[in-house]
Formats: sequence, structure tokens, C-alpha cells
Amino acid sequence: MKSNSSYASLFLTFFKIGAFTFGGGWAMISIIEREIVDKHHWIERDDFLDLLAIAQSLPGILAVNIATAVGDKIRGGKGSIVASAGTILPSFLIILLIAIFLTPDMIKNNHVISSIFMGIRPCVVALIVAPVITSAKAAKLQWQTVWIPIVVAVMISLDMGTVSSPILYIVLGGLGGFLLWWRKVKHSKKGNDI
Repeated sequence: MKSNSSYASLFLTFFKIGAFTFGGGWAMISIIEREIVDKHHWIERDDFLDLLAIAQSLPGILAVNIATAVGDKIRGGKGSIVASAGTILPSFLIILLIAIFLTPDMIKNNHVISSIFMGIRPCVVALIVAPVITSAKAAKLQWQTVWIPIVVAVMISLDMGTVSSPILYIVLGGLGGFLLWWRKVKHSKKGNDI
């Protein structure tokens, strides 16, 4: 982790991330990881995965939660404010300009703008899938544990509005991981007793 990174560098990095990513926090993850882990070397990849898990568990916008956690880890409380501001400001400015110059009817009836958004959609899907694969590799997801995210994904997709709390899925995922760990410990004790 670099302790000599400036507030300006932190702000500009997250401003760039906020300005050039579409599709929300999940689409930003691979870009954030490339910038803070690979390019600036502010934190290690394992630390990034831990921060990502914490950011997902907290209420609020994922990208802002990640920026806050990274800023705090690098430069403390002021760093978290600077990184969060850098992430939020581009979206705020873009929405402000759209609200000033474009009406909803102008956006719907403009074929160029509609085509741009149609082209962005598949890219957003790719930007969301890429960090999932990278995170699975970095988290050393194995065939024995791959069933946990699959079961959770199926439960989310089958959800008909009866259970919509992400807390339930987090608890069930943690419970599944605990049961797998407990089973391993139990089998290793049996092996030692023989």
C-alpha cells in the first residue's frame, strides 16, 4: 500500500472511474480493481476482495462504499471523503446537465441517444461478469464451494417477492460456507483419530 498517494491523485482516480463507467457499482468493480490494485498499487488484491465484501454488505451505493473504504485505507477519514466525492461528482454533473438540456421526450424520441444506450447495455453485462470471474479466481473458489453462489443466484432469480432481503442470502451463504468448513474439520479429526 502506498502511503504517499496524494488527495488529488485519489480524487482524480475515482473521478475518472465515476466518469467513464456505466451500469452502476458492479460495472465499476473491474475498473476500480485495475486502478487501485494493478496501476497505483494502493492495496493488495486480497485486501481489495475484503473491501469489496464489506462494501457489498453495507447499505448504499456499491461504488461509493468501495471508494470510501479505499480512501480510508489509504489516507484516513479525509481520504474517504475525497474518494467518495470523486466517485459521486461525475454522475451528479452528468445528471445535472441532462436535467438542464434534455427532457424525457427528447431522449425517447432521439434515435441516436436510444442507439447509444442500446449499445451500452451489452457492455455493462460484460463489465459485471468480468469482476465476478476475477473475484472467484482471487477468492480461490473451488468446485466444492461453487454451489454456494449458484444456489444463491437461483434463489434470487426464483424470488417472487416473498423474500427479497439480501441479508438472508448473505446469512445463507455464510451458513453454507460454515457447514462446509465444519465438515472438513470433522473429517480431518476422524483421519487423525485413526
